[in-house]
Amino acid sequence: MTVLGVTRSILGQPWRWRSLSADARDGTLGEDGLLIQLLLSRGCPPDEIEAHRTPSIRGFMPDPSIFRDMDRAAARLADAVQAGEQVAIFGDYDVDGATSTALMVRVLADLGLAARPYIPDRLLEGYGPTCAALCRLAAEGATLIVTVDCGAQAFDALDAARDAGVEVVVVDHHKCATALPHAHALVNPNRLDEAAEAAAHGHLAAVGMCFLLAAALVRTLEARGYFADRAKPKLLDLLDLVALGTVADVAQLRGLNRAFVTQGLKVMAGRRNIGLSALIEASRLTRAPTAQDLGFALGPRINAGGRVGQADLGVRLLTTADPDEARALAADLDRLNEDRRAIETAVQIEADTRIDLAASVAVVSGHGWHPGVIGIVAGRLKERLGRPVVVVAIDEHGLGKGSGRSITGVDLGAAILAAKEHGHLIAGGGHAMAAGLTVAEASLPALAAFLDERLAATVATAREDRALLVDAVLAPGGITPALVDSLEVGGPYGAGWPHPRVAAGPFRLIKVDIVGNGHVRAIAAGDDGGRIKAMAFRAADTPLGQALLACPPHRRLWLAGRARRDDWGSRPAAELHLDDAAWAD
Repeated sequence: MTVLGVTRSILGQPWRWRSLSADARDGTLGEDGLLIQLLLSRGCPPDEIEAHRTPSIRGFMPDPSIFRDMDRAAARLADAVQAGEQVAIFGDYDVDGATSTALMVRVLADLGLAARPYIPDRLLEGYGPTCAALCRLAAEGATLIVTVDCGAQAFDALDAARDAGVEVVVVDHHKCATALPHAHALVNPNRLDEAAEAAAHGHLAAVGMCFLLAAALVRTLEARGYFADRAKPKLLDLLDLVALGTVADVAQLRGLNRAFVTQGLKVMAGRRNIGLSALIEASRLTRAPTAQDLGFALGPRINAGGRVGQADLGVRLLTTADPDEARALAADLDRLNEDRRAIETAVQIEADTRIDLAASVAVVSGHGWHPGVIGIVAGRLKERLGRPVVVVAIDEHGLGKGSGRSITGVDLGAAILAAKEHGHLIAGGGHAMAAGLTVAEASLPALAAFLDERLAATVATAREDRALLVDAVLAPGGITPALVDSLEVGGPYGAGWPHPRVAAGPFRLIKVDIVGNGHVRAIAAGDDGGRIKAMAFRAADTPLGQALLACPPHRRLWLAGRARRDDWGSRPAAELHLDDAAWAD
């Protein structure tokens, strides 16, 4: 059923109602019907409404023991704590890896063990554990290495570690192959041999799995009497790290992840982590961070160290107890983030000219592109093209490092694993929406052909089913700060739990201009006297932006997007962040 009769919008898609229960359709939801409607339309079972109103850790957290190897991993870590072993935490260089590493380091420190964090250099070492890195850690005295947000595909590296006499515990969430690498324990909800109860948590980020391991570790030590003369760690105080890693890794905000983010934002508002507090200040946030801030302000700055700077800056920031060091590190990351933006823009401009628009999966490559920004570029291109995109940076030796981003309904991670098994890749893995790979330049044509053939039908189906899903239709004057506050109660919003989208109008555009980095701003007025500001971000060169800029004063439009607060003026107002528009007459 279309919304407002829109079968083909300016962006060429129909507008449809988001799926609702029968109760929501017939309006029998009671006085808080808006909130219940939002919850039900995002897949909340009717009998779990109360739990989803205020997501709590107690209400959603499973027994960690449901995951394969969890108890074995916790027991090995407990042995290390009690024996005072040298432990290294080997993490990925992205936000999930940094927060996972920081969480494990902080938990072990609270237990009396000073673990060594290790983040590989993106350019010199690449993604994940390597034989050289693990053997070097072993030679320097480590008897236990915990890999976080990596390791599920590190067959050679884990064999080398075993030969070097060091045990490895893997905590990961990426897609697993049928065969698993040799490890003392491998904790991953996406193991193919996981039971259904554990596999249902396959959407957790690695930092969420690390939190579950920390809970299992504390429980194991408590059973051994370790806390007879010392306090137990306050694990809930670490939920700010879990929230940051979860949102930044674009993990689906359903189930336990909603509880992680909801409660983690509360912890973050208390500024208990010195490093995060400094990063909030460096990001120029003057209020308590929201889930959107985690993804668009804090996360990119943590990522900047691994992308274009020093890989371990994020972990150092998140684990420091020195306010002066925290401020210096946060300033460095803020500066690197600006550098990253400039590099990203240059790569995207060049990549735009090399896309094969006929391919179902766009595979684009270039010499000299910085590997640290290709994932962001892939994401930008995916949004513009509406199809999966893989961006590959080729070095002087003809070796390509690639990053891919997918669209809803297309499992890119599984396709990358299949490409590896067919010999098109040197290495590769990921999850449904994102993947990384290493490929020889000569193999790129074969890789592109393989992905196109394997995913063409799925991509076509996903694109045919594309529609703008709307939660509510409003008169122009209905977009108010009070409405925004009502909608926010159903959050936190993000991947898998989309922010409410409203359609409103009809509007006439009073003023339209380009601001900032290609953003289109419009002042829209309705027949009821309602007037709002509408923003179409990075849209100046898109069909939506061009239509807004060229819209004559006499024509009317329906506008659809996300209602947000506008606090720039002397009094609170609401604005609409546009996703699409359609002609009303």
